[in-house]
Amino acid sequence: MRKRNHYNKESHTHVVLAYGESPFLEECIESLLAQTVKTRIILATSTPNEYLKTISGRYHLPLLVNPRGSSLAGDWDFALHAAATPIVTLAHQDDIYHKYYTADVLKAANMARKPLIIHTDYWEIREDRIVETNRLLLVKRIMLLPMRLPLLWKSRFWRRRILSVGNAICCPSVSYVVENLEGFHFRRNMKCNVDWQAWEEISRRKGSFAYVSKKRMGHRIHTASATSEMIVDDRRHREDLAMYRKFWPMPVARLLEHFYGSAERSNDLD
Repeated sequence: MRKRNHYNKESHTHVVLAYGESPFLEECIESLLAQTVKTRIILATSTPNEYLKTISGRYHLPLLVNPRGSSLAGDWDFALHAAATPIVTLAHQDDIYHKYYTADVLKAANMARKPLIIHTDYWEIREDRIVETNRLLLVKRIMLLPMRLPLLWKSRFWRRRILSVGNAICCPSVSYVVENLEGFHFRRNMKCNVDWQAWEEISRRKGSFAYVSKKRMGHRIHTASATSEMIVDDRRHREDLAMYRKFWPMPVARLLEHFYGSAERSNDLD
């Protein structure tokens, strides 16, 4: 009989990745403060400024400054390991979280056998409009259908098959079970697919990718977002192809990039 997990509100931290002066930061913080299960919230940044100091003071939240911030991966690494709790959510400052996000993440973590990450379904926010379903969201939900079965959470075969055809895991929906990710760091060789590359590396480990199939966060899509900028300058194309090459020979990788890339380009608001 396996040992049961006993994660609770003391086991989890939301680390808000704060950069510059986002007009959506307070909305993100307020969604975390409204969680039905209250856990620790901190802000982490590599761009300290008066705006962030004011916001952290207003909400009485610690503001941690990465002294060596030079890349997206470096900022994420700093935030992930600054929390000092077994489970960490890297909350993106432009996004919002459903009030049951934390409760459902902890529930899934306690159901899973050696959880590595817990991720949830999500909706998009486009120009302040909630988008529950579009082509990209539908494709990702179809890809993740097998993970609706908790029995498959621990299957390396299934999660690698899913990752081999695209990145269906929404990065800001992910909570990392740091205590089961010894030695893990985000790699700095990519700018766009830092997350997909991380899932691929973590997927090789023994443990579970737990999935909450309910929509538990809202991911904001706007023209100033890093994702949209990377699509415009074609970086996404190059990095997607590099990720497919981790699973497939070049002809198959090019074919998959073509079809999945057309869905991803729905991210471009122009």
